[in-house]
Parts: sequence; C-alpha cells; structure tokens
Amino acid sequence: MSNVYQFEASSLAGLPVPLSQFSGKVLLIVNTASECGFTPQYAGLQALQDQYAASGLEVLGFPCNQFGKQEPGDAAQIGQFCESRFHVTFPMFGKIDVKGDNAHPLYRWLTSEKPGVLGLEAIKWNFTKFLLRRNGTVFKRYAPTTKPEDIKRDIETLLAESA
Repeated sequence: MSNVYQFEASSLAGLPVPLSQFSGKVLLIVNTASECGFTPQYAGLQALQDQYAASGLEVLGFPCNQFGKQEPGDAAQIGQFCESRFHVTFPMFGKIDVKGDNAHPLYRWLTSEKPGVLGLEAIKWNFTKFLLRRNGTVFKRYAPTTKPEDIKRDIETLLAESA
C-alpha cells in the first residue's frame, strides 16, 4: 500500500468507511481510549479539528482496548462518551486492534511507514498519533505523551503544502 486512501475501516455505527473519502486532507490518526490517563487529549484533538478543519485537517479516532483494557465500552458507549465529555465532532471508528496478529491493516501500514523509538513498529500505548500529508503518506509519528497542541506547527506546515 502506498497511501492511506487504499484502506477502509468501520464507523462506530458499523458501516464501512473508505478512507479515500478523506483524500486531499491532512489527517491526524489517533488510537484512543476512554479510561486512559491521556483521555483528556480528546479536548486537544477536538480543538485542532475546530481550528484547522476549514483549512483541510481531519482528526480520525480509532478506539482500542489493547492497553490496560482502557476502552471497555461498545460502540454506542464510546460515541456517547466522546460526545458528552469532549464534544467530539471528528470521525470516530469502530474499536480495533492496533498491534499484534489481529492489528487492523491500517495500523500495520502506519507502523511500518513510521516505526517508533528504536525502530520498533509496535504501538506502545493509547493516543499514539500519526500525521499524514494531503497525498495520504505518513509525515510523522508522535508518542502518547505528545500533546495535540504541540503538533500545531507540523499541521500548519502540511496544510500549507498543496495536495
């Protein structure tokens, strides 16, 4: 696979979503969890969405229960939590695995394109972030400890590039 637009994922409602529908946008893809110490980052992710959506940014959230079982809810509970607690308007997808034998193909691709620390591909925790260019290629990977607001300069750089 050469870009993110060749993948498909399920929405929280269970419907297939071809990622090609985000073609031409700068994407921030994040594996999320509702009961994690980093969960307050939802507010920062939504702030990025609010600030840059009109310029072409789309945040995409992928709930995952692989780290400390911190996303135990079903799709309805995840959606309700994100909406009521953080007023999330960016697309949230169905719960997936982001590492291991059952990792979603999207995450296999993301981690092979941008390995983490020491060249290790595996996602280590919730709220690992991948920033993608408008052409669907991976620009940078960020640790869970990287706050959404600390990614603004990179987002602005990519938004200024043409598709």
